[in-house]
Amino acid sequence: MAKKAKKKSTNKQNKKPNNNQTAKPKAAQTSSSKAPQKAEQKQSKNNSLVWKVVAGVLAAALVTVSCLYIVKLNSNSDSGSGSNGSSQSASQAVNDDSNKDEAENLSLWTDEAPLKKQLTEYINTVTDKSSVDFIPVENRIAVFDMDGTLCCETDPGYFDHKLLYHRVMEDPNYKDKASAEEKEVASIIKTYFDTGKYPDGLDVRHGKAVASAFKGMTLDEFDAYVKEYRSQPMVSYTNMTNGEAFYKPMLQVIDLLQANDFTVYIISGTDRLITRGLVDGVINIPLSQMIGSDETLVADHQNGANGLEYQFTHDDKLVTGGEFVVKNLKMNKTSVIAKEIGVQPVLSFGNSSGDTSMANYTITNNKYKSAAYMLCCDDLERENGNLEKAQKMADSCKENGWTAVSMKNDWTTIYGEGVTYTGAAKAESATQATTAAATEAVTQAATKKAA
Repeated sequence: MAKKAKKKSTNKQNKKPNNNQTAKPKAAQTSSSKAPQKAEQKQSKNNSLVWKVVAGVLAAALVTVSCLYIVKLNSNSDSGSGSNGSSQSASQAVNDDSNKDEAENLSLWTDEAPLKKQLTEYINTVTDKSSVDFIPVENRIAVFDMDGTLCCETDPGYFDHKLLYHRVMEDPNYKDKASAEEKEVASIIKTYFDTGKYPDGLDVRHGKAVASAFKGMTLDEFDAYVKEYRSQPMVSYTNMTNGEAFYKPMLQVIDLLQANDFTVYIISGTDRLITRGLVDGVINIPLSQMIGSDETLVADHQNGANGLEYQFTHDDKLVTGGEFVVKNLKMNKTSVIAKEIGVQPVLSFGNSSGDTSMANYTITNNKYKSAAYMLCCDDLERENGNLEKAQKMADSCKENGWTAVSMKNDWTTIYGEGVTYTGAAKAESATQATTAAATEAVTQAATKKAA
């Protein structure tokens, strides 16, 4: 526009102007000089507006970030009251990552441990999509026994047996209400604790006594009772409660499996509700994956009515029914796996003849690569071991194609630092006392005979 206006005015100046036209070129020149000025002013205003908008956006963003920062500071200050706040969260995150790395390396297992090498190679193979042994995630099922496989079973006996004994013989709110059968079972349990020998038939009698001794409790009440008892100190160990008596190397195995998309189930001979109360918060699996022996559950207003005739009402609560259903050992473990999981496991972990069926079911006619591992209680210094039982299990492993796990040779620790087994000293002291008493008796008899 500016160039055209200037050219036009020049052409007109070449012509002879008359008096009426003399002012026109000046007017054209004036108009052409003002046009760029207006354009520049308009552009300047536009640029100014853009920068104002940008400045406003930046200012708003700065205010927002400042507010969020202040809120976070306040939040950290509140959560840090008495517990180091955000620094604790950061530390926890670091610890979680560290624990994960240690689990992946099975750091609590010796390098010579057969399981460490076998399981690591197994996981690498079955999680590799290019491998002929690849296992889809939905079929990566691992089953674990609990007592003696994941936690201590000999202090001086199974956790659920100690719990029943406490309920019947020590609990001031129940011991005077206990039935004669419950007290007799408790007496048998005491003998088992003292001798270390498990009587034939006690498993079922114990299951029935548990059902009757805890009859009428809501699930929450029963769970709270179990958790209260698990907080009690272990008899033969320092710095450890019942709820802390889990084998740390085995917990690493679970962490490793879960990190590789295995679904872990606990298949225990312990009552299902007691299993939940002991394991909850220790092992990161849902309650639905904790399976054990069963007792009946009923509505608190059912009053003995058949479950096919009674309907749960809005006024009802679910309570323990007092009737024993099944002891989840041996073949019953295999049956419950098929019923409740519906998928054949590819890995099995146990420690006794009660886990034989579960182990054999896992490795028999399995369309996927599978393995079974059995713990041998051969550590007499860090655990209340039993060399005879350990050797018997080692022999069974050879016969059945399972891999034996030596608690003595395969683990760098059992319960972690700060925990000491004192039972060995007590056992030695008891043996010495027994020997001394026997010697004294023999001496007295010899003296009497000589007289």
